[in-house]
Amino acid sequence: MLSRFMSGSLRNLEREYSCTVRLLDDTEYTCTIQRDAKGQYLFDLLCHHLNLLEKDYFGIRYVDPDKQRHWLEFTKSISKQMKSQPPFTMCLRVKFYPPDPAALKEEITRYLVFLQLKRDLYHGRLLCKTSDAAMLAAYILQAEIGDYDPGKHPEGYSSKFQFFPKHSEKLERRIAEIHKTELIGQTPETSERNFLQKAQMLETYGVDPHPCKDVSGNPAFLAFTPFGFVVLQGNKRVHFLKWNEVSKLKFEAKTFHIYANQKEDRKIILTYFAPTPEACKHLWKCGVENQAFYKLEKSSQVRTVSSSNLFFKGSRFRYSGRVAKEVMEQSARIKREPPEIHRAGLVPSRSCPSITHGPRLSSVPRTRRRAVHISIMEGLESLRDSAHSTPVRSVSHGESFIPRSRSHATDASEGMAVISDEAYSPSDSVLPTPVAEHSTDTAISRQINGAPCSIEEEKESEAGTPLRGDGGDFGADGRAAQEGAGEDSALSEVEQVNKFVLSVLRLLLVTIGLLFVLLLLLIILTESDLDIAFLSDIRQTPEFEQFHYEYFCPLRRWFACKLRWVGGLLINN
Repeated sequence: MLSRFMSGSLRNLEREYSCTVRLLDDTEYTCTIQRDAKGQYLFDLLCHHLNLLEKDYFGIRYVDPDKQRHWLEFTKSISKQMKSQPPFTMCLRVKFYPPDPAALKEEITRYLVFLQLKRDLYHGRLLCKTSDAAMLAAYILQAEIGDYDPGKHPEGYSSKFQFFPKHSEKLERRIAEIHKTELIGQTPETSERNFLQKAQMLETYGVDPHPCKDVSGNPAFLAFTPFGFVVLQGNKRVHFLKWNEVSKLKFEAKTFHIYANQKEDRKIILTYFAPTPEACKHLWKCGVENQAFYKLEKSSQVRTVSSSNLFFKGSRFRYSGRVAKEVMEQSARIKREPPEIHRAGLVPSRSCPSITHGPRLSSVPRTRRRAVHISIMEGLESLRDSAHSTPVRSVSHGESFIPRSRSHATDASEGMAVISDEAYSPSDSVLPTPVAEHSTDTAISRQINGAPCSIEEEKESEAGTPLRGDGGDFGADGRAAQEGAGEDSALSEVEQVNKFVLSVLRLLLVTIGLLFVLLLLLIILTESDLDIAFLSDIRQTPEFEQFHYEYFCPLRRWFACKLRWVGGLLINN
């Protein structure tokens, strides 16, 4: 007991902590924060460092020791949120994707969103067809190296760049062709703006897929977009609910419920199962924040949300911050000289490299190349690579934030829609948490292409955590992983039993408390002068008279004596 007290005292003596934040261009910002500093203080430091005013779209992301991702809450102490020991390591990421990123007021904001989308493209979260992928990569190429110059850019120069999780020679030739012929004369700012306009039209713009399973045990990916809530299975979007249709978001343990009211007063409830209770709670909080950000007209309309229908159980959470409409109105009032932007250029990035130095994928034997045959639609194999969450867009206020063409496309495909030619099936869906280890194929392909590891991979290598072998789809490897995950079923059953016991105990305590309150209320009513028939009958019983003279009257005199004593003491003072 003494040792625990002393260790706690020693920890309290550390009044300052070192904190390192990885920015979107993979530079690092290190600062010292006070022990009781809140998240808002650190976020304001970062925004001042970046000269960023349109800051409501961004957030700070961190990963706990259990590899569960979290958004830093600005109203709470940093040290109380971080489960690891200092120094703390976090990442600045886009938290709420702008519905129309090309229309952002300041170039610095557009550039940061461009960097985030470039990461999404590289890590496979921004899923698209080959034609769209070639155009997006050509925009990146133009923004980074400028116009094509035969003297500087030899044959096959586009293969030196890493835009996607995997490349094909055909795609590389198409990227170079577009860069040579269609983008001549575009400045970096223009190319970035065109990139943003192209990216926002994709179905997976702003999607941070949360791996879950439906009631039949089939893998699915839940995500929040500016338009609402989506469910992706295979190569289709099987569910889409606008934010004004979503009425409630609930969770209990690993179970996540979405309540919605659709046309003709049709009510539906969607149920999915997250890998862990922590992952389910993170999913619920992301949904609550995104719904508040995109659906509400004013931040004053934000209310505290409970994860359960019963007041004595569940989690409570409240979004703190401005909503999308307020952010856009505030941005329109910005009047200042545009800040200087220091673009990364050709500097390689750890998790989203520009130029890589190593043999191309084509140098791998043909049989191996077939095994890791590239298709951009196979992406999303590295959900955790950037340690970011991609909260979302929304169509809540009369679709005022949605581009006209995108709005029509959404209305025309509210039901089941094909999002790509390949299945949307990252290997992370069979892992215990959203922050998952890489597949062996992904790790090998990155080594072949010379792509550096991400920040989490570096942490794992330092900790000696081995990488798991997960198949890109749910074939034999996927079934093996599911069988391995089944070994934890006994533990999950124990957790469910514990949750049930705690719920029963809470219900028992609440019942006892209510009975006690009702008893006090009955005593007060019977001792009052109310002339009610059933109270008069109670007063005439021998038991009540005995209680009145032996217990109630002495207790009343004792309270009156104490009140007189306290009153006299106050008067004298």
